[in-house]
Amino acid sequence: MDFTFNEEQETVGKVARQLFEHRATPEHLTELEAGDVRFDASLWTELASADLLGIALPESVGGTGGGFLELAVLLSEVGWSVSPVPVYPTLVLGADTIARHGDSDVQGRYLPGVVDGATILTAALAEPENSDPTAPLTTARADGDTWLLNGTKALVPAAQLATAIVVSARADDGPGLFVVETGSDAVTITPARTTNGEPYADVTLTDAVGRRLTEHGGADIVNALYTRALVGLCAIQIGVVERALKLAASYTSEREQFGRPIGSFQAVQQRLADAFIDVEAIRWTTWHAAWLIAEGRPAEREARIAKFWAAEAGARVAASAQQVHGGMGIDVTYPLSRYFLWAKQNELALGSASQQLARLGAKYAEGSDA
Repeated sequence: MDFTFNEEQETVGKVARQLFEHRATPEHLTELEAGDVRFDASLWTELASADLLGIALPESVGGTGGGFLELAVLLSEVGWSVSPVPVYPTLVLGADTIARHGDSDVQGRYLPGVVDGATILTAALAEPENSDPTAPLTTARADGDTWLLNGTKALVPAAQLATAIVVSARADDGPGLFVVETGSDAVTITPARTTNGEPYADVTLTDAVGRRLTEHGGADIVNALYTRALVGLCAIQIGVVERALKLAASYTSEREQFGRPIGSFQAVQQRLADAFIDVEAIRWTTWHAAWLIAEGRPAEREARIAKFWAAEAGARVAASAQQVHGGMGIDVTYPLSRYFLWAKQNELALGSASQQLARLGAKYAEGSDA
């Protein structure tokens, strides 16, 4: 197990950071957030032009044939700059799932558009009054060559921007994944307010026409999507907490009290040292899980461990960064506020720390080594 990035992975990170730091400036984000949707279409086009949207997609659809580690590197850069682009929903939830489970017709319909920036995708896993994203209550019944889906999905990322949504649903033979196109009366999309201002929406399906991915795939492909979704969130959290800690270190080295920088005070040093340890815990548990996924090995347990750290430790890092800033830490016009809100959003999305512990505990109670 070697977490040293190869040259291609390092290049992904460098190119992405250059683009994000040039375009996702605090001033531009403030201007963008005053609008209706936190989405920078021009930046999305630039990502496509830089061949970053196809890094984890097969060459047969125009991608570069990379894997999940390259995708995770890109996600960490999204978190570093809290960039207003739907990389996570499109590449992790939508395109990666279709590339792995869709037939050639489905791949040809959606994936080339992802690579060139014309198509935004997402997936709907969470449901109201259902704490287990791997056991959907949404139903699917066969209707000739297609399926009709009924149910409600909660907090679907970028649903209001998406061309199509991968939906988890329960058929007569068990759970499965179905691709549903937006834009019809059968799909009702209601934008929802979120902690970090990112575009999310609730989606109601009323006999919505869908196409099943991998016939009789069962619960395994739903679990696989959930596992990859968790690790994707953790990768974003790496960037978020790293940048929050960097902002805190910079501020405490410049802000003076009693004639010296507050970063020289023992209490501040201890607080930031603890935050550094938490950042490292998030980093290593996430890269371990991402490496397992990239190697095609089981990662369900490791993904939940990583999500626990991303949630629990991520909240501590964001709180520490905010508190050492003093009054500046709660100033919504100061860049740190975005990182606090993103850390909180990532903490709770698809299961909080306590929920991940409960699921891990249930597995061990069953005598499973997963």
